[in-house]
Amino acid sequence: MSANSKPAIFDQGPPPPCPHAFNLAAYVLSHAQDLAERSALCVLSADGAERWSYAALEAAVLGTARGFLDQGLRPGDRVLMRLGNSVEFPVCYLASIAADLIPVPTSSLLTAPEVAQIADDVSPALIVAEDGLSLPPEPPCPVISAEAMRQMYALPPADYAMGDPERPAYIIYTSGTSGSPRAVTHAHRAIWARRMMWEGWYGLKQSDRLLHAGAFNWTYTLGTGLMDPWTVGATSLIPDKSVTPDQLGALLAEHEATLFAAAPGIYRRLLRNDLPKLPALRHGLSAGEKLPDATRAAWESATGTPVFEAFGMSECSTFVSGSPSHPAPAGTLGYPQTGRRVAVLGEDGPVAVGAPGVLSVSHRDPGLMLCYWGAEDETKARFQGEWFLTGDMVRMGEDGALTYLGRADDMMNAGGIRVSPIEVEHALNAHPAIAESAAAEVQVKADTTVIAAFYVAKSDVATEELERFAAERLAGYKCPRIYAQVEALPKGANGKLLRRALREAYEKSHSPA
Repeated sequence: MSANSKPAIFDQGPPPPCPHAFNLAAYVLSHAQDLAERSALCVLSADGAERWSYAALEAAVLGTARGFLDQGLRPGDRVLMRLGNSVEFPVCYLASIAADLIPVPTSSLLTAPEVAQIADDVSPALIVAEDGLSLPPEPPCPVISAEAMRQMYALPPADYAMGDPERPAYIIYTSGTSGSPRAVTHAHRAIWARRMMWEGWYGLKQSDRLLHAGAFNWTYTLGTGLMDPWTVGATSLIPDKSVTPDQLGALLAEHEATLFAAAPGIYRRLLRNDLPKLPALRHGLSAGEKLPDATRAAWESATGTPVFEAFGMSECSTFVSGSPSHPAPAGTLGYPQTGRRVAVLGEDGPVAVGAPGVLSVSHRDPGLMLCYWGAEDETKARFQGEWFLTGDMVRMGEDGALTYLGRADDMMNAGGIRVSPIEVEHALNAHPAIAESAAAEVQVKADTTVIAAFYVAKSDVATEELERFAAERLAGYKCPRIYAQVEALPKGANGKLLRRALREAYEKSHSPA
């Protein structure tokens, strides 16, 4: 960077500090008394809605917290959650945090081997499980059913455990470049950091009714769909597992949603059909992957409402966005939210404004993770001085707006959820007919990408056999949608697999005529 160049750093001062005595669950449910009878949560189905008031939600949370403590659990113990899109999920999550336990939400789609690996990582003291969801073959701790947990709702309420906002609050899993899912450990202060999103992305109001289309275990749903609306006293509308994407339009209209949050794939799915009139809707929210311009334009044309996009990750949630008060310039991700300290880094520190580099977040950010659980070296490897490296390449404009340039590694995106290619390859390479494999995200339409598996075979193997084999070892969203046999995998001079070359070759050979 030349002496006259402006460094690509965004810093307008830190946010207000988190209170010294703090509990994430107490903060989220701080309106439970003054808005006792207001609807906090409506779990939607095609036939109606299960309504939970703020008072009922807090009673269930604190009763369950008492039940967990009566089980002999102590502060810092991990509670592994095997629950779907039902009210038991947020109750278990907040009850654990209220009692100073550490919940570990997991996808309902995970297989038994995947859940066993997580249990090995975090050594839970308790597993709460819904019928039909996979469990470790040999659970390392007591397992209670969702029904047994529901019996705790009526117990005398526990007190919120107040303490240092820097202590661990929850662990959320994401796939990493090492091939194993990463256990991202967040502090209680993480919820305090989300205040910067209210104006910086949502335009969130207490009167809002926010419908989120994602699964509860996803940090996008957990934060945007549940925790943030409750923190301000708004109403969360969450479809249950019986609702299909094609039914969401009718639910938006019927339940008078004022905000709609989803991944780009859900917007595309809704636009396949005629949408009903949505007079209550103020705007949409999108995250998880880049929203194609064509999808944005089609949604705005169909509904008359804009979509505000955000960028984040499990390690730091959402910290770059456009908003109703500060829309993102065309073609950009938006702006770092007020209170964030963000930089674009090269090998020697911040690059100049306008130059490409790695998007990075200061360690001072209250929304940044504490660590990867049990992985000190891997945690340190993600930092360069004060900066946490996201692995995403961007360019910062003079006004601070960030333009996305792609991943600095080979991470894939499956419907808004990041998936490590190494994890997919590890599963496929265990098949006796596979010599080696490579996974890559490939574009199949102008606005659609899927996971593809390229493999060198030792012997003939049918695609159906590989599909079955993968489904036994990987959650559905991680399974390849395309299987392509190749003579050899492209590699560099040092033997490193060139996944990008596979992707480019496939897209070139399958591009529309």
